[in-house]
Amino acid sequence: MADGVAGRDKCGEQRLVSLPLSRIRVIMKSSPEVSSINQEALVLTAKATELFVQYLATYSYRHGSGKEKKALTYSDLSNTAEESETFQFLADILPKKILASKYLKMLKEKREDDEEEEKDESDADEAES
Repeated sequence: MADGVAGRDKCGEQRLVSLPLSRIRVIMKSSPEVSSINQEALVLTAKATELFVQYLATYSYRHGSGKEKKALTYSDLSNTAEESETFQFLADILPKKILASKYLKMLKEKREDDEEEEKDESDADEAES
């Protein structure tokens, strides 16, 4: 399995990681606390990222509906983020998909609730006066 995960460079030689190190370097340098990046730290970060993504995908596939379809879907990933305590920190990044009409309905209901609360507060203020 490790052989399938490793990528190949331009010469056809096997690489330790398959994510592009230049992109990872740019992401790491975007942090204001980082001034320079050691090559070993860069490779370890890339490998850790690959292993994390592989674990997330495997976990989502096993615990989702992907087994029946032999496919991993976005909904499998979002369910994992929502239901698994381990992946809870991804809930904002992988939200459940909803239809635009359902979202607009939710917004309308929220506005109505907010307006009711404001009206109740103003009525309470008037009663105190």
